Amino acid sequence: MTVPFATSARSSVGLEWELMLADNESGDLVPRAPELVPELEDRTALERYTVTGELLTNTVEVTSGVGDTVAAAVDDIADAIAEIRTLTAPRGIELLCAGSHPFAQWYDQSVTDKTRYHRLIERTQWWGRNMMIWGIHIHVGVDDVTKVFPIINALAVYLPHLQALSASSPFWAGDRTGYASNRALVFQQLPTAGLPWPLETWSEFETYLDDMVRTGVMTDATEVRWDIRPAPRWGTIEVRACDGMSTLPELAAVAALVQVLVEHFSREIDEGRELPTIPPWFVRENKWRAARYGLDARVIVDREGTQRPVVDHLRETIERLRPVADELHCARELAGIDTILSQGASYARQLLVADAADGDLREVVQHLIREFRAGPTLREHLSSTTV
Repeated sequence: MTVPFATSARSSVGLEWELMLADNESGDLVPRAPELVPELEDRTALERYTVTGELLTNTVEVTSGVGDTVAAAVDDIADAIAEIRTLTAPRGIELLCAGSHPFAQWYDQSVTDKTRYHRLIERTQWWGRNMMIWGIHIHVGVDDVTKVFPIINALAVYLPHLQALSASSPFWAGDRTGYASNRALVFQQLPTAGLPWPLETWSEFETYLDDMVRTGVMTDATEVRWDIRPAPRWGTIEVRACDGMSTLPELAAVAALVQVLVEHFSREIDEGRELPTIPPWFVRENKWRAARYGLDARVIVDREGTQRPVVDHLRETIERLRPVADELHCARELAGIDTILSQGASYARQLLVADAADGDLREVVQHLIREFRAGPTLREHLSSTTV
């Protein structure tokens, strides 16, 4: 099988954000996407962004155009959200995002009427029906196909950092799970999801796809659901490990970190330097630690097994890569990582609200709705001056 890798602008950025639709009073999820998406598609046909449905009818996904900066992609997302609100507000529908809904039950949700989704549910059964999960996808352009898997393998060292920053699913179906990101462990139950296989070359990826298609596991590369995967159609590396971000500035911050890491690794390859990697058993352990402990995790950062608090390693990484962020014009967005580290990730904020409300998870949903509404205002503050 020959899989072409499209041409894309180096370190260009695309963002996808999966959003919940909820009743504005009860906070319950509502299956209203089928009535919203067709009208939104008509109204936004000439825009850079798109608004589409997802696996469940309680979800809409907003996708940016290709941005030469993180700020450009974030502006697309903000414009999409503003357009969605013109339809949701009169209908009493609110928007929010987290890796999971605090109290919704899978058996109350309906699947979008598309063949690919029905095929997924038929194959995966109970696990597929339990995919009440919301995430973000960050695409970064890569200028040479030979760089793709070296960069993916190096990014795997930083998967726990990204997962900890975005962790926002401490509750599941009304239960307090004890995990910062329960979504991370649920999503990997799908047969082609989870950590990427440690491939080294594009030809190995083509062999993998050939094996999977030939044996009926998948139909094409779009069904590779790894935490980091190549996106051949777009010529990008796509990071899919993150829980849904609860605010737009947080989405911008994590997107900036991914963009800076990809560009840094690309430059290292250009200079003939070996990229950092760790054994796959360390990658797997790091994923579990980040899912369990979030920003309190200690992660394994090198082949020798050195362990560091993820927060400390994040701060050191950001400081080291600030010059790259300056050149990519995303320093202001990257500074949002400091805000997450000082104020706590979404999972921690949700737990504080639940504790203050004596465990009332409806209050947690209202908190998420308020946070999501505040995002565009904060985004405007972040982008009020050009870096």
